[in-house]
Amino acid sequence: MIVLLPPSETKRDGGDGPPLHLDSLSSPELGAVRAALVDELVDLAADRPAARRALGISASQDSEIDRNAALRSAPTMPAVERYTGVLYDALDIESLSGAAASRARSRLAVGSALFGLVRAGDAVPAYRLSAGSKLPSGATLAARWRPVLEPVLAKLAQDELVVDLRSGSYAALGRLPGAVDVDVVAEHADGRRTVVSHFNKAHKGRLARVLASSRAEPGDAAAVATLARRAGMRVERTGNELIVVVQA
Repeated sequence: MIVLLPPSETKRDGGDGPPLHLDSLSSPELGAVRAALVDELVDLAADRPAARRALGISASQDSEIDRNAALRSAPTMPAVERYTGVLYDALDIESLSGAAASRARSRLAVGSALFGLVRAGDAVPAYRLSAGSKLPSGATLAARWRPVLEPVLAKLAQDELVVDLRSGSYAALGRLPGAVDVDVVAEHADGRRTVVSHFNKAHKGRLARVLASSRAEPGDAAAVATLARRAGMRVERTGNELIVVVQA
């Protein structure tokens, strides 16, 4: 089983790994697009107003541009440790130990606007690029990634069940038919259900932790739902679609 996570805009600084070496990342088929995007971000960083427009940030966030300027020389750390925020707080990978930690690091992958797909242990620097960023080259990131990323994802899914926790904009970079998709809804006292926004990430992080660290090896959506329920989550299933229901 592979648990496919979204990235986060927030990332830890620093790291004790060597500078980025694209050839060492998993899925080498993605290397050409990765290299082109790294080059473009480094060049773009020299023009701060243009970089702000492309990345959708303000002058108060110029440190993000500095990160991109240093992409080739900055230290790295494992991808699963680089990303931060609500989902990754709930996942809490660093609190796992022993066999559970090993299982989690072998099962977790991240969809990335810059790298396409990375596994948990891939060494990456801090950077700023979101799925919706509009780089000066003109083509959308989805248009650049889909032709190369979708075959990689399809190959991944041939051998393993994939639980896709990516948000819509990141799923659009590389579609994956047949994956187990997960949504989170809030149920109100009157029975109404609404889409959860902020807390969606926390519940997906909690589910990712359950699935990634479990000794079980689910083979389909029904087995994934069973694991989640055993962990105390309320889950409904229709085919390959899972809905995590939380109280509003």
